[in-house]
Amino acid sequence: MDLNNQASKTKFTDFPYVSGPHRNLMVDLVSTLETRLGSQLLPCTLPPDVQYYQNETGTNHASLHIRSGLASSPVDFILGSWLHCELPTGGALNITSLSSYLNQTTDAPNFLLELIQSSPTSLVLILDLPPRKDLVLHPDYLQTFYQDTQLDTPRQRLDKLAEAKPYFSSSLYIRSVVSPTAILVRIEAEADGQGQSLEEIIENHVGPIAKEVLGVWLDKCACGKREVEEDERAYLKKRDDLIKRKTIEIDLGSNFPRLFGPDAADRVLGAIKEVYRV
Repeated sequence: MDLNNQASKTKFTDFPYVSGPHRNLMVDLVSTLETRLGSQLLPCTLPPDVQYYQNETGTNHASLHIRSGLASSPVDFILGSWLHCELPTGGALNITSLSSYLNQTTDAPNFLLELIQSSPTSLVLILDLPPRKDLVLHPDYLQTFYQDTQLDTPRQRLDKLAEAKPYFSSSLYIRSVVSPTAILVRIEAEADGQGQSLEEIIENHVGPIAKEVLGVWLDKCACGKREVEEDERAYLKKRDDLIKRKTIEIDLGSNFPRLFGPDAADRVLGAIKEVYRV
């Protein structure tokens, strides 16, 4: 099957390589995001070989979904993806992600969700509203978006889960840009059936918390009508652009050519750079 035919059959919202609860959660989050922001978003215009792509041997598959915001919207763009890579050990790595970026008309936080599954019983969850201002210099920002919204409560609930342990990214830079209420956990479910399965944990714990955090972001950030003065926007743009460049440099730029080959990597990274405007 050629790539264009495959692209027409494999949609971003299919999430074909993950479990039912994992798929249902991602579909629900994407649907909620696009329903609330739909009137502010342009259609996805990525070419078919960027919306779906794979490596030459057919062991690695991925999908990318980007919708830019209208000029009148505070939403810069939303970006979703899934990635499936067969591992030499015989298992597979599956990553699903959803993020939303605001533009420089507001300084409200962005939204970030990533689910990284490396085995049937192991999952890393990254869920955060990354701040766009220095919280030490702007305690009112900390109060507005992280204390008044009680965003630490869902993190504390997940911390109490016996199967959840703290997760630390290998990148010090990535650790430096998340918020104090960021949820970064590794979930190790029981393989012998004695405890909760990973599917049950996603359905009963991860899902409700992810939906709660997305709800906070939609209400308080995307639709919060918080505007900044013209003279502050240059600083926001400089900071936002730096983080986008680092995201490409640290994560995507180093991994995509290895996983998908130079041609596919160039196409996909080119599309991401275009929407990032970096």
